Amino acid sequence: MPHLTVHVPENRLPGAEPELITALTEAIVTVYGEWARDLVGIRLAAVPAGRFAQGGKPVDTTASVVLGVRAGLFDRPDATDLTTRLGAGLTDAITGVLGEDLRPGTTVELVPSPPERTFVGGTPAA
Repeated sequence: MPHLTVHVPENRLPGAEPELITALTEAIVTVYGEWARDLVGIRLAAVPAGRFAQGGKPVDTTASVVLGVRAGLFDRPDATDLTTRLGAGLTDAITGVLGEDLRPGTTVELVPSPPERTFVGGTPAA
């Protein structure tokens, strides 16, 4: 059950939400396969001006993605390929919709979660 939290500059998001959601979903489906489409959960967070900073200075060319993945992803023989494709695909989705100038400041963090630490509706996820 891939779930993403995406933080982007507030001034870039209004009106772009549907296209960004589609692009992010497609990036996940390209790596995981069509079976994952209905399981992709996305939360978009608009960050007001002055609340992203790099090197102690405010910037507006930063985006971040935190993608929760099953820990088993990292144990697969093709883990390096899959994680590389996820990082590149999610970055491409953001920059393709919100602007190429975000690419250098976009980070993608893959956060592993063992099955016993993932819950949906208050019960362990299958």
